[in-house]
Amino acid sequence: MKRSTRARVRAALGGAEMLTLGCIAWLPSHAARRTLFGTLGVRMAPGAHIYRGTEIWAPRRIRIGRNTSVGTDCILDGRGGIEIGANVNLSSQAAIWTMQHVPDDPDFGVVSAPVTIGDRAWISFRATILPGVTVGEGAIVAAGAVVTKDVAAFTMVGGV
Repeated sequence: MKRSTRARVRAALGGAEMLTLGCIAWLPSHAARRTLFGTLGVRMAPGAHIYRGTEIWAPRRIRIGRNTSVGTDCILDGRGGIEIGANVNLSSQAAIWTMQHVPDDPDFGVVSAPVTIGDRAWISFRATILPGVTVGEGAIVAAGAVVTKDVAAFTMVGGV
């Protein structure tokens, strides 16, 4: 099946944006990363930082609250929308996914749902948050956890 010219242009622009986002992620300056990610659509409140190597998809669908820290080498899949509150610690190599395949669908379709992280939450090293999850205010997600369901405010979860 041939793709239309418009579809090819959209794909090329999407690829260029991904390349640009990847280059921005490795800039050594917080100020430069903040400015350039903002130019591409990430909404970051004052005091929010994204450390080097963070992979961002669909930047226009990501909002990061004040004084929030996104550690090195994180993944922020904004395709379904991500809302991260204030004073959140997203530790290094954590991943927030908003889109995934449906394993029991014979056509291997996809499902997309937003992820919300409440104020003062801590998502620890290499934790993974899956589509549709809300992590409540002050909650802690332990290192390496895979979160498939909502986490209540001021609770700690871990495991897979």
